[in-house]
Amino acid sequence: MFRLTVPIEIQRLIRKMHPDLKRKLRASLNLIASDPSSGKVLFDELEGLRSFRVSSFHVIYKITGPKRIEIIAIGPRRRIYEETVRILRKQRG
Repeated sequence: MFRLTVPIEIQRLIRKMHPDLKRKLRASLNLIASDPSSGKVLFDELEGLRSFRVSSFHVIYKITGPKRIEIIAIGPRRRIYEETVRILRKQRG
């Protein structure tokens, strides 16, 4: 089982979600922790990241080391990829 790192802002976002979606997200995070290759590999600016679909939401994550996964972003499909690019640019510089 991999260890998940979930930033505080994403933890707060999950707490505010509808109980059904929250339950699905938590189950998906457990699945990602047990099998990190279950997510779709991303390309171009998001190379090195993976995306896992949960209803209309996507969980964007990165395998950061042996037995470690970092959750980068969680959000609706229509804007999650642009938001992830913004987060990565902010982290890099």
